[in-house]
Amino acid sequence: MKIIESYFDNLTQLQAQQFEKLPDLYRFWNEQINVISRKDIDNFQERHVLHSLGIAKVLSFHQGTQVLDVGTGGGFPGIPLAILFPEVQFTLVDSIGKKIKVVNEVSLELGLKNVNAFHQRAEETKGKFDFVVSRAVAQMPEFLNWVSSKIEKKSAHSLKNGILYLKGGDLQQEMSTIRNSFKIYSLSDYFTEPFFETKKVVHVSLN
Repeated sequence: MKIIESYFDNLTQLQAQQFEKLPDLYRFWNEQINVISRKDIDNFQERHVLHSLGIAKVLSFHQGTQVLDVGTGGGFPGIPLAILFPEVQFTLVDSIGKKIKVVNEVSLELGLKNVNAFHQRAEETKGKFDFVVSRAVAQMPEFLNWVSSKIEKKSAHSLKNGILYLKGGDLQQEMSTIRNSFKIYSLSDYFTEPFFETKKVVHVSLN
């Protein structure tokens, strides 16, 4: 918990308890259904929880915001963000059913009331969302095709509605064909751990 609390020092007692439960919950479920690589389990809080929360360093979601997490896997970045923003509604989708089972079990164990998880592709997801979040499930041009129709037109945040994408490495070539307005935020500006030296959040405006 220390690594989370060192960067997010205004957690409620409930939030601290929920974050503290995450490692053991995912160790248990990872033994049943492999949703996290074995090498990452030992660095779970840094490489999964804190990495997911990098989005919160770029933007703090307002109460009532609708967020879609595409290709959530075992629940990242959606579950950590749902803990941090209990007044925000998160819809988590993945094309692999067993991963959504883990998301539902973890959400139930944590008592999260603001998470809905569905075994489906992004293109099949109904409704409009203020933001779409994800962890590098596809190249950005392809990802845009999946989600561009899912974004609510009216923005209410400091950043325009659109995509908040966790990505690593050199993004110059990948983003060179994107015509939408975008900005790249380096997570090394927020977190000091070496893991974050090449990690970024990409915001793409879709309205």
